[in-house]
Amino acid sequence: MNLTEELRKASKGFKEKAPQEVKNEMLKAHEEIVAKKIGNESIAVNDIFPDFELSNQTNKKITLTQLLKEKKFLIISFYRGGWCPYCNLELRALQEKKSEFDSLGAGLVAITPEKPDQSLSTSEKNNLSFEVLSDDQSELAQKIGISFELPENLKPIYEKFGIDIPKHNGENNFTLPIPATFLVGTDKKILYAFKELDYTLRLDLEEIIKKISN
Repeated sequence: MNLTEELRKASKGFKEKAPQEVKNEMLKAHEEIVAKKIGNESIAVNDIFPDFELSNQTNKKITLTQLLKEKKFLIISFYRGGWCPYCNLELRALQEKKSEFDSLGAGLVAITPEKPDQSLSTSEKNNLSFEVLSDDQSELAQKIGISFELPENLKPIYEKFGIDIPKHNGENNFTLPIPATFLVGTDKKILYAFKELDYTLRLDLEEIIKKISN
């Protein structure tokens, strides 16, 4: 089963089990995010991806320049957090494709608003062998235009599910990125960009492999 199929299965399972009032509130929140047109004015193909210096799982500072060193490409994947089952499916799928990315000269990094100790837990849980960086206060996600504040009506629902976003992000921070993946060249120019408002959908990894291979 590929990533798209796994995501579809997970979404279907949730919809079958979730109370109708929860599904109604989630639909309402999604419509609010769509109305705000998150991502419409974000960086796109042929733009230069901004330089960054972010902490990895062990609090070591990592820069975009370092990640591009000795690589033809860099795949940059933004995810919401280790509490998100769809994010974990995507991270595991990326890990499974890592050797293929390596053979094509492509580096891989994931970026999350979670604090390093939380991203470390996510990395260990999913046996990740690539860098996971913490975007403190979602500054980078905001800079490139893919961040949003979790709608108010979802906060009590997430709490009922045991999801404490401020615990993961710190400082009462409810800012999250929409799912987004960028392919960046050695000159930091964006060669491919995927941005999706529906958090249950992610990039089909075969698409980015085709792009790298061409």
